[in-house]
Amino acid sequence: MAVVNVRRDVDDKFYRYRMPLLMTKIEGKGNGIKTVVPNMSDVARALSRPPTYPTKFFGCELGAQTSFDEKNDRYIVNGAHEANKLRELLDGFIDKFVLCKSCKNPETDLIITKSEEILRDCKACGERTGVDMRHKLTTFIVKNPPKNPKKSKGKKGTSNADSPTPGGQHAESASADVDAEADASDDELMKRIKAEAAVLTTETSIAKEDWSVDTSAEAVKARIKAVEAGVAALAVGGDDDSEEDADSPNSVLGRWCQENREAGPVEVYKKADELGIAKKHKTAQIIVQALFTENAVTELPKYMPLFAKMVTSEKHQKALLGGIERLVGIYHPGLIEVVPKILMEFYQADILEEEVVQQWGTHVSKKYTDKETSKRVRKASEPFLKWLEEADDSDEDDDDE
Repeated sequence: MAVVNVRRDVDDKFYRYRMPLLMTKIEGKGNGIKTVVPNMSDVARALSRPPTYPTKFFGCELGAQTSFDEKNDRYIVNGAHEANKLRELLDGFIDKFVLCKSCKNPETDLIITKSEEILRDCKACGERTGVDMRHKLTTFIVKNPPKNPKKSKGKKGTSNADSPTPGGQHAESASADVDAEADASDDELMKRIKAEAAVLTTETSIAKEDWSVDTSAEAVKARIKAVEAGVAALAVGGDDDSEEDADSPNSVLGRWCQENREAGPVEVYKKADELGIAKKHKTAQIIVQALFTENAVTELPKYMPLFAKMVTSEKHQKALLGGIERLVGIYHPGLIEVVPKILMEFYQADILEEEVVQQWGTHVSKKYTDKETSKRVRKASEPFLKWLEEADDSDEDDDDE
């Protein structure tokens, strides 16, 4: 089945939000002619909306009657309508009822307040923006609110299983009756989370730890030796803990990334694909440890679409975390202070899942670095891990309420 960007105005093959191309089938004839959308459930799932919403939207825009048989997965618009016409209308539905008005990200939930106002709650930027309540669909949504799923902090799969993309990425639609006081409380919580994320590595968070880099002659010599070994075999660490040949695809990709750090995400992916390792989990490790410099925090956003495309399983995520360990533990020890910020970048992009990061943070391993370095990196990540835990507790409290 063909897949397109949720925002069809975005011409980027690495755009992480994807959906199946809307298909139509015209049935009947004369006054009984109708247009069936056979994959409406799949399209709606990618948008995190009930399939009845876009179907009803088509009816409102076309002035046509609609009918749904959710049990048999049939969604019908009366009359004969070409696929391209309905795809254009779907773009309108996405713009009005899916995309965040602030950041234009489709990772939103619908919330219905006590006053029956419909809000788009964006999980990407934290903003809540209203929809145009003059549209006829809003009456249908208020009468048929989306189901309230369990809150999840996972990756685009958030769940991946519910999305055709990597990430894909969207949680199920949430509906809640929220009064003014609850709205204010939730907004305050989001502000607090943002503030904490911005200062994860301030002196108040890590002042008790000594993050200075050992500059003794022995330590410098040891780091130089480690870097030289890494350049010769960038794939050290991994499934078999063995060093790879300098001409292996992993080593070639590692050296290429070091020599072409100005290349964009498309070029890096093309190189990995050319070497036949674009889908290998260890490739994420090689790229993150070889591509970034001591300015990794500012370099990361540029390459998030690349990792969103390549990191598609728990095994990929673990390899990515291994690459981060080597990046900050061996190649650029000065980055040890910003480990929380690096993890936050990948987490907020839905590339790293909460459960995977928490398991990694509590299990010291010598798979990618020596045990002391591994322990040091995990110790540096504690502010982020603590934030995850507190945010999760807040979600549970909300559910209880």
